Amino acid sequence: MSANLGLEGKVGLITGIANEKSISTGVAEACKEAGAKLIVTYQNDKTRAFIEPVIHRLGVEDAFLLDVTKPETLETVFKEIDARYGKLDFVLHSMAFAKRDDLHGRVVDTSADGFALAMDISTHSFVRLIKAAEFLLEKAGGGSVVTMTYLGADKVIPNYGVMGLCKAALEAATRYMAAELGEKSIRVNAVSPGPLMTRAASGIAGFDGLMSAAVERSPMHSLVTPEDIGALTAFLFSDAGRLITGGVHYVDAGYNIMG
Repeated sequence: MSANLGLEGKVGLITGIANEKSISTGVAEACKEAGAKLIVTYQNDKTRAFIEPVIHRLGVEDAFLLDVTKPETLETVFKEIDARYGKLDFVLHSMAFAKRDDLHGRVVDTSADGFALAMDISTHSFVRLIKAAEFLLEKAGGGSVVTMTYLGADKVIPNYGVMGLCKAALEAATRYMAAELGEKSIRVNAVSPGPLMTRAASGIAGFDGLMSAAVERSPMHSLVTPEDIGALTAFLFSDAGRLITGGVHYVDAGYNIMG
């Protein structure tokens, strides 16, 4: 069987677009170029305004409100997708949040409510998203779900704080859900990009230094782009990745292998 890198006839849900420079924007562009029909979400009316240029440029017809802290919005999104398309072939989960003090402070000082909030939005939202999408992925005969992680799940990254714990749990959730859903031909993977400047990354102290170190120490001496991340993710969504599941896939010019 030859590999099919196209996404023609496939319907995909893209979460986490914040603006033109978002990782999710790069993924959406790659999937659109491969022929997919895209559905995107926005957190509130304010964020909708920031992603309008992406929606129009990519010709996205369906943009739905999704606030993962409000279960009713999750339910509404999937009811709408079912009514309009009757299936879902792939889903991108790209969202994370931690209070600034918990992100920049010591892990041992993390507040209980801050820890719970960070885990809920950054990690358990992935579980909830897959649970809500499961019946639509089954109706497509199986599908592919990808989340975005970071090297801080495995290594200690300065100023990454509690988010490192969230990403470690996110990667574990990827493996467990891949094992649970494999019999339904639903694949679950994580993509781990190298550092790049996004709105979320701008909240991490010293992030410019992380990017400089990535260029200096990575074997290919290069920074990753949203387009690079999009290309890998679209591959994992495609039929070419049909037997790839449960993995953490790095796109970071090899930075993760360096001691």
